Amino acid sequence: MEGSEHPDEDTGLVGMGLRVAVSPVQNAFYIILVMLGILGNGTVVVVISKSVIMDHGGGRNSDIIIINMALSNLMVSLMRNTLLVISDVGLELYSSKEWCQFLMGVWVWLRSVNVWSTLYLSAFHFQTLRRVAPNMGSLHGARSPPTTLLLSMALIWLLNFIYSIPAHIFSTNGNENTTETLMLVSSTTRPLLGCVWNFPSTYSGLAYATTSVVIHEAFPIILMAITNIGSLYTLYTHGRMRSSVQDGPVIKRVPAERRAAKVILALIMLFIASWGTSIISVNYFNYNPGSSANYLLIIARFANIIFIAMSPAILAVGHRKLRSTVKSLLSY
Repeated sequence: MEGSEHPDEDTGLVGMGLRVAVSPVQNAFYIILVMLGILGNGTVVVVISKSVIMDHGGGRNSDIIIINMALSNLMVSLMRNTLLVISDVGLELYSSKEWCQFLMGVWVWLRSVNVWSTLYLSAFHFQTLRRVAPNMGSLHGARSPPTTLLLSMALIWLLNFIYSIPAHIFSTNGNENTTETLMLVSSTTRPLLGCVWNFPSTYSGLAYATTSVVIHEAFPIILMAITNIGSLYTLYTHGRMRSSVQDGPVIKRVPAERRAAKVILALIMLFIASWGTSIISVNYFNYNPGSSANYLLIIARFANIIFIAMSPAILAVGHRKLRSTVKSLLSY
């Protein structure tokens, strides 16, 4: 997210604030990524939701988690990235202080949910693999979504909404001369609609940014790395057991779980790479602003969209119904 020096008190509706200088090729590439994110995640939500609804038992738990993650991706694309595209094509957008406070809160909320929903998918798969002897119902997914699963996802949305409250309080509209002095990965990579941070002091802003980096941005990435390493180790252990035991339901599921693990591992690696790149770029900007700022903001901008745009393609590789839907669309 961005911060600003104190804007003029009598400013009404304002312009865009800082623009990042990008080439037409970069703009075109960004527009393509945004469109892929909207179409891809929209397809994931529709196809898997239809599958869950048609399954009168309530669908597989993993499908419900994927829907939650794809929905957060889709909402980020619609609520944030489309506005960036409109801005980049040259259309001036304006916003009042009240709308800036609302939008900044929504942007922080959705991006935060996006992080923890992705972590939840990784942790869920790790927990599934660690079951020593699951019953057949758990192997094929519970016949109805368990209360714990639904409550966990509701908690993700609720807690991240609480986390986004400072964005409602400490944000405002700037003007064309507003300077960008603070950013958070969980929100934006530059002012949009003239909306910027407005903390009481530089120190309070940096304190919030630092806390967010440690607890909200870096911590989930570390947990994702740990759960994926744990998943790979568990699969390796199960694979060695196959040579001596051939009958257990867990052992028979190893090939399928290994394929799922590869897809989830690729998904999380993509997230870590894109999110980690954005974290490094943004925080270098926060603590070492200078001549390289524009270059760093461009890197952060594309890093933020890569995961949203490419994750549906990775999911389609490992999800049978998604893959069949994509094949039918391409053949049509």
